[in-house]
Amino acid sequence: MACGGGRNHRIGLYDAVLVKDNHIAHLSLAALPAALGQVIREARRRTPQPAFVQIEVDTLAQLEQVLPLGPDMVLLDNMPPDKLRQAVALRDRLAPKVELEASGGVTLDTVRAIAETGVDRISVGALTHSSPALDLGLDIEATRG
Repeated sequence: MACGGGRNHRIGLYDAVLVKDNHIAHLSLAALPAALGQVIREARRRTPQPAFVQIEVDTLAQLEQVLPLGPDMVLLDNMPPDKLRQAVALRDRLAPKVELEASGGVTLDTVRAIAETGVDRISVGALTHSSPALDLGLDIEATRG
């Protein structure tokens, strides 16, 4: 990752807290603030110096509920550029210090349009799960002398 100019924002599952969209899928919009507020407080209390607390959302309605809770970052999952622009505007109005990360469907063809929406970060899963392997070999020929 580093050789290509990228940067990992965490090393493993131990150094940050991520609440995935499937963790909150069973909750109604009205239930999100109470449930996630408690999760964020507990994560910061129990986790020794987490790098960040991040919540993943699928919709702008979820984002509107999550922003006032004060996570460090919100992961915007599979949102097209027009929705990402709306998410940035919503964040700027409600919680300007919260970073937004776009994720899902990021390719070389889409990354510029995503970057132009104003999100703070873009995650590209293909860099880790779809990168081509490099097959190296070392053949040693013995000589008799």
